[in-house]
Amino acid sequence: MDRIDHLREYVVDALRGLANPADAGPMQAYMKTDMPFLGVKKPARVAVERELKARFRIEERDVWEQAVLALWSLPHREEKYIAIAFAKLHRRRHCVPASLPLFERMIREGAWWDLVDDIASNLVGEVWSAHRAWTEERMDRWIADDDPWVRRTAIIGQLKHKDAIDAERLYRYCATCMHEKEFFIRKAIGWALRQHSDVDPEGVREFLLTHRDALSGLSFREGSKHLVKAGLMER
Repeated sequence: MDRIDHLREYVVDALRGLANPADAGPMQAYMKTDMPFLGVKKPARVAVERELKARFRIEERDVWEQAVLALWSLPHREEKYIAIAFAKLHRRRHCVPASLPLFERMIREGAWWDLVDDIASNLVGEVWSAHRAWTEERMDRWIADDDPWVRRTAIIGQLKHKDAIDAERLYRYCATCMHEKEFFIRKAIGWALRQHSDVDPEGVREFLLTHRDALSGLSFREGSKHLVKAGLMER
């Protein structure tokens, strides 16, 4: 049995050992997905993730990618969560430009916030931070993609960049999508602006006021939350 088969077998066995079928239905209903759950809640999954870190260190990027895909291809939601968690364990080594097609595939196939947001902020965001010019060229294409989850990733991909963020690009992406009616795009705009307001409150305030009539109420409320709390804006 090779390393990838061993990894996959360990994850399958560990999750099934922790599964509570009584929780599976409610978890699936809460997430509004047709994908089946095993009924393994987050605290139990964290224990599996810790064991993965201890047992399965993979140095080669191509083997790491095969391992991530082996987990991602498993049928249950919790297995997708573990695939993302495993990718994150090695992100400093393997979040390089060559990994972006893998993350794009996972975003397109995941197509829901619980999967996409983790990939966007932690995996795509890591590539973006370390390889800024290369990644931004691709994000300029992603923001115009037909898939709303790809566009959402372009908007929230810098969530953890703090003062290293490319603010001009963030504002441009928000302006590009602010007329959309898609809930998860509107929410992404508000989330990204709210996060950035901790770094540049005046810049976010100016953007919000300049585009107040064009932004959805959701984007404006979410984007201004920290500013309102700090007394820098009115609702």
